[in-house]
Amino acid sequence: MQEIILSICLGVGLAAAVGFRVFLPLLVLSLAGHYNIIPLNQSWEWVGSTLSIWVLVIATLVEIFGYFIPWFDNILDTLAIPLAAVAGTAVMVSTVADLNPVITWALAIIAGGGTAATVKSTMGATRLTSTATTGGVANPAVAAVETGTAAVMSTASIFVAPLAIIMLLLLILGFRKIYKKLFAKR
Repeated sequence: MQEIILSICLGVGLAAAVGFRVFLPLLVLSLAGHYNIIPLNQSWEWVGSTLSIWVLVIATLVEIFGYFIPWFDNILDTLAIPLAAVAGTAVMVSTVADLNPVITWALAIIAGGGTAATVKSTMGATRLTSTATTGGVANPAVAAVETGTAAVMSTASIFVAPLAIIMLLLLILGFRKIYKKLFAKR
């Protein structure tokens, strides 16, 4: 039972990180699977292959640098929201252990895909606000914070999965507080 709970925490933590950067958490998952730091679901062991690592390294670098281009970052967000939902589902299903496939997929779609899409949508709104209020000047700072958060959450998910859940809850509370202040003024 403890293994199931830890695998769910791992999946949700990685899914939340996918909401900040789609490919970085997948790369961290791939590396962790490759070096046997975490067990991958049997049908997802290919994620830990050398080819997967290289493909994800390239995708991660393109995504990270793409978000530092102020007009291009908003286009990336449009594409990344549905991609984050799919990637969040994938990281969840690849890490959940010893559950019935129906439960695994339901959990992956709701908790994994839902978490990733929610975080990505929130970050997309943040970037649009940044673009509208600063003309895109602050967008690289937003991109740097997102990339850093994705890296920290991904690493925390791999090594201390329950910590990732705590971080996610703190992020949700922080975003809620920020939005309450923003919309209370209007």
